[in-house]
Amino acid sequence: MKGCPDHATCSREVDSPVGGLLLFATRKGLAGLFFAHRAPDRQAPPDDPGNPHLNAAETQLAEYFAKQRQSFEIQFDRQGTTFQKQVWQQLSQIPFGETCSYGDIARRIKNPKSVRAVGLATGSNPISIIVPCHRVIGADGSLTGFGGGLDIKHKLLTHEGLLLGLC
Repeated sequence: MKGCPDHATCSREVDSPVGGLLLFATRKGLAGLFFAHRAPDRQAPPDDPGNPHLNAAETQLAEYFAKQRQSFEIQFDRQGTTFQKQVWQQLSQIPFGETCSYGDIARRIKNPKSVRAVGLATGSNPISIIVPCHRVIGADGSLTGFGGGLDIKHKLLTHEGLLLGLC
């Protein structure tokens, strides 16, 4: 891949109904999906039109927003602690159109007292939407923190058939 050598990251900005999305990938897989208005404060590396992970993410996100896709089939290059990766794996298991709480995730990883740590790991998820942290809500059913902002979380859940009619 011309623009993304073995050790480097490449990026691409794509439009979506919830605003610009900034994708990051390596040769190994998708490494990040951030909302452009809240992307990490760093200069984006160059795009690589031949990067299969950027191409797959862009295509599958377009299908998701067109209501033609409910799950993603993308290879990841996740960077995080073992605990974070456990939580992110559980986030990936939350079905389209469903939600769960931080406590539910803590119980799924067999560490029910780790609710706050689960919240921190969820908040540090580097691959929004595709690893659906927007599907995690408070134990009382309330919308809780989200890296893209609660307005975008609301839009994503509404897109998935939830929260219809709520303001």
